[in-house]
Amino acid sequence: MPGRIQSVERAAAILRLLAGGVRGLSLTEIARTLELPKGTTLGILRTLQHVGFVEQDAETGQYRLGGGVLRLGTRYLDGNELRTRALNWADSLAGRSGESVRIGILHEGQVLVVHHVFRPDDSSQTLEVGSLLPLHASALGKALLAFDPLACPDEPEPGTELVGYTRNTLTSPEELQHELEAVRSHGWASEKEELIDGEVALAAPIRDRRGTAVGAIGLSGAIERLCDDEGLRREQISYVRDAARSISRELGAHPW
Repeated sequence: MPGRIQSVERAAAILRLLAGGVRGLSLTEIARTLELPKGTTLGILRTLQHVGFVEQDAETGQYRLGGGVLRLGTRYLDGNELRTRALNWADSLAGRSGESVRIGILHEGQVLVVHHVFRPDDSSQTLEVGSLLPLHASALGKALLAFDPLACPDEPEPGTELVGYTRNTLTSPEELQHELEAVRSHGWASEKEELIDGEVALAAPIRDRRGTAVGAIGLSGAIERLCDDEGLRREQISYVRDAARSISRELGAHPW
């Protein structure tokens, strides 16, 4: 049986290192972290640059992941009918609401973000495609828990609490089930500072031609923008539900 190819292993190690950083890394930092000779590291980086997997900042000389990796990593997402049909509606929702928009699907007991539209302003933002969110502490997750039959978690052991992310996270399974009943009743989900302090999110389920919830679309933003003295702004809820219904119709769901 052929042995492993060392250069491929080293290239993979460099990509993993760059993927785990919040900023670019210099040649020296990469070589030192991976305990590789600088010359070897530079040769691998130049090859990865050539194929589009790594980019180098012209001013700082630091390296970061390139667009080729993003296209490779989201190849299966591009073929996902939900994401393809939802692109225009997600853009429209971001424009109407003035907030960041995410589309999520159920993935191994979590929410996988398959599409993300930045808030339409000049603020610094981070692309969240591929990130995972907890079901019980996110609006997208609650929408899936309430309407996707495959999202129902196993019956917890008596006294078991869910993971808390802020002081507002619903950690009691009983309280969560009570909220999910309300979500089913009014057709949309929300979370107020349950995952991130100061952030509010709204979401509604996306259904296919069988009427089954196959995903959720929602928006998120600062509590000061999305809430008023009476609570969540009603127009934002309307925008989210309109977008979910439009995408559902694209997927063949009957109007409701």
